[in-house]
Amino acid sequence: MIYTILPTVLFMLASFSPNETSFSEPKNVKPIVYAKTLETSDEAKIEIAYNNLHSDKFALPKLESFSVALKGYYSLKEKGLIKKDILTLIDFSLSSNTKRLWVIDLITGDVLFHSLVAHGRNTGEEFASNFSNASESYKSSLGFYSTGEMYNGKHGMSLRLDGLEKGVNDNARARGVVMHAADYVSNSFIKNNHRLGRSQGCPAVPVELSKEIISTIKNKSCFFIYHPSRVSKFGAESIS
Repeated sequence: MIYTILPTVLFMLASFSPNETSFSEPKNVKPIVYAKTLETSDEAKIEIAYNNLHSDKFALPKLESFSVALKGYYSLKEKGLIKKDILTLIDFSLSSNTKRLWVIDLITGDVLFHSLVAHGRNTGEEFASNFSNASESYKSSLGFYSTGEMYNGKHGMSLRLDGLEKGVNDNARARGVVMHAADYVSNSFIKNNHRLGRSQGCPAVPVELSKEIISTIKNKSCFFIYHPSRVSKFGAESIS
């Protein structure tokens, strides 16, 4: 299926009842970012989708990382590997001192969360640069994941992640790479240490946001960790 945003006029028409003969302004209608439309190029579809992301309080991800993430989302959805229309994007090209995690509703285009997120202690200092799929490496793994189930562990509510790319992140569950809360993922830690704290390879998030984020993205949503050093096979496929 081909997806992009419907023109505003369709939403206006959709607000009329069959008996109305005059135009009226639609009320409380949000754009459906990925409704069916005529064929356009992948680049055009991605640009339209990106331009229709919106948030009153959060910055948007870079187009480059969003483009790869969106292509992967469509590929995984078509294969039945993910079920939800929620995309979690982590951009490891950015400083760990900045918010580099986004959770996006791909039906409405709403940015639901924009947060700090940790990388593994052996992946780098302020910037992430070294990645691994190996156990005990204490490194982050790139690529596409399907979110799994919640559980209560030593960090409280946590979320298992299933890596979908062989040799890249498919050892994530066996390694115990999960999303969890961490007090070292905070602005106060950055202020005192000049960089964010680091994990053993998990994408740890702030304590105050962890439960909300985990509850939103659990159970087979698309989770993607981006770095320009690698192009995912899913993110390289065309949108169909």
